[in-house]
Amino acid sequence: MIVHRIAAFTSGAHGGNPAGVALCEELPDAGTMQAVAAEVGYSETAFAAPAENGWRVRYFAPEVEVDFCGHATIALGAALAQREGSGTFGLQLNRAEITVDGYQSAAGWGASFRSPPTHSRRVPAALVDEALALFGLTHGDLDGRVPVAMASAGADHLILALRDRHTLSAMRYELQKGGDLARREGIVTFSLLYAETPHLFHARNPFPIGGVYEDPATGAAAAALGGYLRDLAWPHQGSIAIQQGEDMGVPCRLLVDITEQPGAPVSVSGIVRAIHEAAAP
Repeated sequence: MIVHRIAAFTSGAHGGNPAGVALCEELPDAGTMQAVAAEVGYSETAFAAPAENGWRVRYFAPEVEVDFCGHATIALGAALAQREGSGTFGLQLNRAEITVDGYQSAAGWGASFRSPPTHSRRVPAALVDEALALFGLTHGDLDGRVPVAMASAGADHLILALRDRHTLSAMRYELQKGGDLARREGIVTFSLLYAETPHLFHARNPFPIGGVYEDPATGAAAAALGGYLRDLAWPHQGSIAIQQGEDMGVPCRLLVDITEQPGAPVSVSGIVRAIHEAAAP
């Protein structure tokens, strides 16, 4: 099995969140995919095999399978474009069917996916208090324009919007406690945000349920945020940009296009770069 190592959502020629991509004739058993993902060591590895209407895809973090991963989908779309030529590829996920547009040319290499349908919901006050305590935050640190909520675009992400950039930069938490809370509440990532303008967000995404302290770029969370902002009637005028990974020294940029239809899929785009390739056991 060849695992392509691709950094997704790069900022120019730099940064990007590494993902593994394995293009298979048939998907291996879940135990094998989990072991390969742990060996690769990235926050996600996507495994894809030809299916009747495109490609059957499963995503594995080092410690757990997840139903959807945005940056690995961008990496997968780019890998498919490299192999099959630029185009639109249908993806059959565990709980949804989506598409990814991959392209490769002299002008650039990247992809754009359309997320699963989006939805959001308010969360109990006790969960808000527990999440704030996890990160050493108070209610006064929150941006009231974007209330705490669970936002989903194929997976649940807990939105914590902060009032200032410094508080976001200072983010700290205990991985074990975060993992316990995430498993109990079904939280794939904690999405900590700062809105510099209505169109530009800075983000940090702890991923403790997957054994990852922080993701430098999180396409699934970006799609969930886009759907939530639409639910809030945020003045995004159709699109936002997300800068992520800066506090990790891994600059990433995600572009999110949001239609007006409630619950409709959100498009997330980014460019990629190859890291290297290696044979997995």
